[in-house]
Amino acid sequence: MNTVPNALPPMRPIRKVVIAMDSFKGCLTSIEAGNAAMKGIIRALPHCEIVRIAISDGGEGLLDAQVPDENHRIYLNVHGPWMEEEKVCYGIAEDKTTVIIETSRICGLPLVPILKRNPALTTTYGVGEVICHALDQGYRRFLIGLGGSATNDAGTGMLQALGYRFLAVNGEEIKGPLCGNLLSQVAAIDDTKIHPALKESCFTAICDVRNPLFGPEGAAHMFAPQKGADKEMVERLDKALQHIAQVIENTTGNQAILLPGTGAAGGMGVALSTFLKAELKSGIQMLLKNLHFEEQIKNADLIITGEGQSDRQTLMGKVPQGVLEQANRYHIPTILLSGSLRDIELLNKAGFKGVFSITQAPISLEEALKTETAQKHISQTAEQIGRVIVCKLE
Repeated sequence: MNTVPNALPPMRPIRKVVIAMDSFKGCLTSIEAGNAAMKGIIRALPHCEIVRIAISDGGEGLLDAQVPDENHRIYLNVHGPWMEEEKVCYGIAEDKTTVIIETSRICGLPLVPILKRNPALTTTYGVGEVICHALDQGYRRFLIGLGGSATNDAGTGMLQALGYRFLAVNGEEIKGPLCGNLLSQVAAIDDTKIHPALKESCFTAICDVRNPLFGPEGAAHMFAPQKGADKEMVERLDKALQHIAQVIENTTGNQAILLPGTGAAGGMGVALSTFLKAELKSGIQMLLKNLHFEEQIKNADLIITGEGQSDRQTLMGKVPQGVLEQANRYHIPTILLSGSLRDIELLNKAGFKGVFSITQAPISLEEALKTETAQKHISQTAEQIGRVIVCKLE
């Protein structure tokens, strides 16, 4: 009898499907992406149980996953990435003492129109304003999700809003919100006028990447292009990050710039770890535990996960990789949906039973990023996967 090498084992009946989608950056929230996939699966497998879990690795969707109840959110107006006024919110965790901040809601890429994206000019100032507001309300414990930012200022804008003063070579304070373009002008950092409550506060930063602050794998080279930077700007921003890293080390004596994750959110990881003594943690592992994910996937026959773009970085702490690790413990087949795919062989070798692009025909990026378009494509792709499963079982 002839056999097919590496053939998949016979499929078992599909009674329970878990849908655990990350947000599709700049396009869909985790909840929107999950709902779209759920509609497609229902059309193909109308009688199976479907569990939809809103999930995040610390970037977009953190509040939806951790603080779904609007009554546990606090709204306020702060400055956005271009210093325009934005209405934002932060959440209060179940323990009623921990503030949860999703930085992508404050200085995130979705807040900046495509033609205005420029990581040399955007700032994290609003994140500092949110922290100040929470401190004034009496909160002292913070969980800050990094990811999806439109910035590359090494978190200096955030620090500026918290009272840190950035001085030029002549000793004068640099005015205006700190941004990537101004980092190279900083000669010293003064902390004598910071918010007094910072000294008694505790910060944890969760991030979806382990990239360093600068260098070939750093914030500018890896992430600035998707924020609007061209090649020349990337080089300039990377040099500015190297410069501010030296100033930070001279100021604090701290070499936390070497830690993995300091390049998260345009370098905000370094500001949090060095000045606010934040512990940098892998977002997906912590959040899966908080969501009791392991309990929710027990007895599942299939898991569908997804994100906006999948490649080798998916396997470095992103949502799909965290979901896959949990699924593998229970031998649950996991399928990955993505708006854009690279490194498919690596993703298959990692354990995904199927990797599918939701893009069904050549379309412009602008059209692909429309909410209704992405929802339709996710739903249709999930339905077709379900139909293949039905055929396999017949």
